[in-house]
Amino acid sequence: MSATPVYIICSPRPLVGKTLLARLLSEFLLLKNGSVCSFDINLKEPSLLEYLPRLTETADVMDTYGKMQLMDRLIVNDDIAKVIDLGFHAFDEFFKMIHEIGFLKEAARRGVAPTILFIADTDRVSARSYPMLQEQIPPKALITIDNEYVVRGELPPEMDTGRVLRITALPSFLKTYIGRLTFSFTDYLRNERDSSTELHQWIRRNYTSFRELEFSLNPQRP
Repeated sequence: MSATPVYIICSPRPLVGKTLLARLLSEFLLLKNGSVCSFDINLKEPSLLEYLPRLTETADVMDTYGKMQLMDRLIVNDDIAKVIDLGFHAFDEFFKMIHEIGFLKEAARRGVAPTILFIADTDRVSARSYPMLQEQIPPKALITIDNEYVVRGELPPEMDTGRVLRITALPSFLKTYIGRLTFSFTDYLRNERDSSTELHQWIRRNYTSFRELEFSLNPQRP
């Protein structure tokens, strides 16, 4: 049995596209595998639960009970990919928790493969947080997300040395369009007959990037 992937999408900053990335990745995994389990750990940011209520559960890492509940779900090698939309308010507490309990070693022992998707930014908080992740997370499991809507230009040099997944910016009118709670990326691919549209190409490009990332992390997965 191949390792069960757990994707943790994070940033110490609000409004950098974490929920958008979690939506994209969750829909891709559902399309490819037929199942996915997503977790929403947010307070005031756009909520993954609002966009994907059938796939998403809420989670809390600010108290012991919530931490135990979440870890019990993530540590299971059940071949169902997990996606975590980690709100900025819980960033420090989450990574402190997984370090203290030895989550990465226990995950490896149980056949679970965590991957950290860190959304880059040029602010001081991100600059302080990234080295912490580099110390804690194996290089193969730490992916820098270069969201062109957030970083308008080159990535900070220290964030451009490892594995990078780039997401191109969409025009404002398309961002508004995909921001509707009823919008589905996969449904758009299926129903839009004109495959040359900018949005169609953008979704396909990101889905292809996810497929390549998934294979590079776990070549055994079909």
